[in-house]
Amino acid sequence: MSHTPDNRDAVSPESTEAEPESLADGADEEVVEANRRIYTGWQWMLFAGLAIVYSAFHLITLNAFPLETWSFRIVHIAGALVLGFAFYAGSRFLDEGTRSSSGRGLSWISYALLIPAAYALVQTYLMYQTMSGGAMRIDPLVETWHYGYPLVFATAMAIAISWVLHEDRSRINPADIVLMVSSLAVAGYLLLVFNSPLRASTGTSFAPVGLTWAAIAGSMLILELTRRVAGLALVIISAVFLSYVFVGPYLPGFLGYPGLSMNRFFSQVYTDTGILGPTTAVSSTYIILFIIFAAFLQASRVGEYFINFAFAAAGRARGGPAKVAIFASGLMGMINGTSAGNVVSTGSLTIPLMKKVGYPGRSAGAIEAAASTGGQIMPPIMGAGAFIMAEITGIPYTEIAIAAIIPSILYFASVYFMVDFEAARKGMQGLPKDQIPKFRRLVKQVYLFAPIIILIVALFMGYSVIRAGTLATVSAAVVSWLSPNKMGLQAILKALQLAGTMAIQIIAVCACAGLIVGVIALTGVGARFSSLLLGLAGVSQLLALFFAMCISILLGMGMPTTAAYAVAASVVAPGLIDIGIQPLIAHFFVFYFAVVSAITPPVALASYAAAGISGDNAMGTSVASFKIGLAAFIVPFMFFYSPAMLMEGSALQILRVGLTATLGIVLLSATVQAWFFGPVKAWQRVVMLAGALCLIYGGIYTDLIGLAVGGGLFMMQRRSKQSGTTAASGT
Repeated sequence: MSHTPDNRDAVSPESTEAEPESLADGADEEVVEANRRIYTGWQWMLFAGLAIVYSAFHLITLNAFPLETWSFRIVHIAGALVLGFAFYAGSRFLDEGTRSSSGRGLSWISYALLIPAAYALVQTYLMYQTMSGGAMRIDPLVETWHYGYPLVFATAMAIAISWVLHEDRSRINPADIVLMVSSLAVAGYLLLVFNSPLRASTGTSFAPVGLTWAAIAGSMLILELTRRVAGLALVIISAVFLSYVFVGPYLPGFLGYPGLSMNRFFSQVYTDTGILGPTTAVSSTYIILFIIFAAFLQASRVGEYFINFAFAAAGRARGGPAKVAIFASGLMGMINGTSAGNVVSTGSLTIPLMKKVGYPGRSAGAIEAAASTGGQIMPPIMGAGAFIMAEITGIPYTEIAIAAIIPSILYFASVYFMVDFEAARKGMQGLPKDQIPKFRRLVKQVYLFAPIIILIVALFMGYSVIRAGTLATVSAAVVSWLSPNKMGLQAILKALQLAGTMAIQIIAVCACAGLIVGVIALTGVGARFSSLLLGLAGVSQLLALFFAMCISILLGMGMPTTAAYAVAASVVAPGLIDIGIQPLIAHFFVFYFAVVSAITPPVALASYAAAGISGDNAMGTSVASFKIGLAAFIVPFMFFYSPAMLMEGSALQILRVGLTATLGIVLLSATVQAWFFGPVKAWQRVVMLAGALCLIYGGIYTDLIGLAVGGGLFMMQRRSKQSGTTAASGT
């Protein structure tokens, strides 16, 4: 056994200086969820291998050997379902050494369910053979009795059993094996049987009944996987929309519609009208690519460097760890596309350090939640939201990324000054010099920012998003060879495996959102909301915007950003466009409120995740994060009243609006924290709020009023401070 000498008693000045080299050790470690299986042995080799193949399939298909779009999206979802049921359990795990009393019987039932599931899978091949032999369609009785009934029965029973069958964390549940086989049977039918001239029959009475059964089973599988990886909120919302398909004809007023039969609805919902539509189009191209990019950054430990760089740059400022959280969480949140996930990864480091310098647990959690949520609106990636917006609107991606610059600056300026004023009011200090990494050491590794810079430059040089993302991914591996964390073959395979597992949640969520989008498109409920907004706009456009805000937040509660925006864009954005708002402004309005639903009480996923780390009350943390992110609830209204915020207008207009709105955000932050250059009295806060809104509004006269208010309060505070200093020196 080797022994390493202990030199702690004789440390040179040089080595003492090296001690705080990293504060972010472990920031790039993979987060393992409570219901995630941890395999060993051959099972680990099998499922890790499948995850690697899944990631590599997307890289190869997107860059070298394109696959027909329909087939590509089906394989994309099927792969996520198979991996999802392999890695994520449907119920809690047993404690080590214990055994469920009912486990043996349920396991045998699960194994028995493999028979109908496998039978349905075999039938897809036999039906494919029949179609290849020249048949125009399959006998409906064969599709129903030999494919549909066995498939739906096995799927429904296996889902129910997986809820109550508690197994060991290191091995797969037999019920989940059934669900994996069912996933293959659904994909097999869609790829081999329906991917023929039959596709032209979608939504008509000539559509094959097998498509309905495949769509029913596929929808059940997507909803169950979404429950496992994203919780019940999105599943409940999906269930409400699905219920509306069949209950809608009996509803009064504007919610009523003529109705759809089960066959007509399900023959369309698992096509590019719904599940295989815009949300899956984005998840199968841009999102999966940027998840692979993020995994490569994580494998080369660039995330740790980002956080250490932030600590070195801002750690010593008053409230330093909070300012670090803003920088690091915003940067990482932009890439990983999930507010709550980013809170868990970076918040585990920043929240304890914020508490260490004097922030209460509630404030620390709220700051982290607000900063992580802001990452979703930060260009150029915007947590993949920019790509979904480009897909839905047809507006070029670069135009969307440029339009997001001023709003993201305003949001992060708001969070920054909220933090700074609170630190000043409470007399907080930063971290001691000897507890933060040395800036001069980290500057030598500034080349680790190269992958992000290459991505941005490639996008604005006109490269496609796929090509730019691939270049950035390759550059992450190349740049790692200049750092201590060199990526060899093993590290690259680890990154691909990590990407395959990281992608499961977002793909399931996008597919589930596609289900909702399909309901909206097929029932026309989005058009009825549009007419409602149009009616409200006749009374007041501000009232219509307020109503659109409420609907966007309500639809986004409990949902990841991508799903929240996709659903809100289908329901709310068309109505805003109908009342005369430009498409870019309408979609940004909806996108902002879908994003901030993550910090909006009562269902605030990012705030709840932060509360779990800080140890504070979840609802209290969500209220505090709502207050810190207040600018995000005001700025979208200004998109309508001042389009220059989205780069719509002359250069002079954009510059003026950007500067005055930033000053308005500073006043707004001072209003909330009751501190400007010193304590702020109650009546001054009221005046300051009015001045802030005038500056944010963007009109010339309102800007002048706001500047006058801000200047007057600054002079008052300065005079008060000088008189206080004089009085103190006189005594």
